[in-house]
Amino acid sequence: MLKKTIAAGSAICLLSTLTIGVPLFSYAKCGLDWLKTSASEAVPLEWEIKRARQMIADLKPEIEDNAHRIAREKVQISKLKKQYAEASKGLAEGRDQIERLTNDLKRGSDQYTYAGTTYTSVQVKSDLASRFKRLKTKTETADKLNQILKARETSLSTTQDRMSSMMLAKRQLEVEIENLQARLGALRVAETNGKVKLDDSHLARTRDLLDEIAIRIDVHEESLAVDSEYFDQIDLDEPADDYLLDEVAEFLDESVNESHPGSLVAIQLD
Repeated sequence: MLKKTIAAGSAICLLSTLTIGVPLFSYAKCGLDWLKTSASEAVPLEWEIKRARQMIADLKPEIEDNAHRIAREKVQISKLKKQYAEASKGLAEGRDQIERLTNDLKRGSDQYTYAGTTYTSVQVKSDLASRFKRLKTKTETADKLNQILKARETSLSTTQDRMSSMMLAKRQLEVEIENLQARLGALRVAETNGKVKLDDSHLARTRDLLDEIAIRIDVHEESLAVDSEYFDQIDLDEPADDYLLDEVAEFLDESVNESHPGSLVAIQLD
């Protein structure tokens, strides 16, 4: 059944491609890319930063492993250097011995004495040939050892450079992720400030109450000022007593004249 379904699907895709001229594979690939992008954008930024931190932390075992390899290679190279130094020393001693035997044989003697032992010229020549053969072998060995040493030193230098670059890149990633963390924190604060709505109604009511109290105090102060101006103030420029007596006398005279018109004439005749 499954084989039939797969075959049918393949046939449909083929017919669609042939008849419509549209490659369904490109649509499928585009759909997968869209799904990946959508899924990635749906992941919270905080989680992505945590994932990036974890990826940086995962570099630690690799770095430690590389550091162990570098340390091991340094030890091996140190041993190779000692071997090459010993080989070089042996080669120098072998050359000196060969030169000595060669010079002795050039004298043309029949016998030669070394370390209290006498040897014939044939024995010395045979020993010289054997020493010369070993010297050539040791020289080739020393040359190969030197080549290996130089190659491993070059490889070690390259590995150390890569290690330094990796450490530098790791530190740069740590700096960048801290920068991203700070930017994300500022973004979240800005989003929070934009979403939070403060209830300032109580504050407004308190402000109105204070304004009302101030107005009432102003009214009371103004009332006291008016009362003091119209009722409590003494006129210092015009004495009240002299004018009052004159006004009373004038008023009485007018009243008498109006009530008894002839009395003033009678008084004047008398």
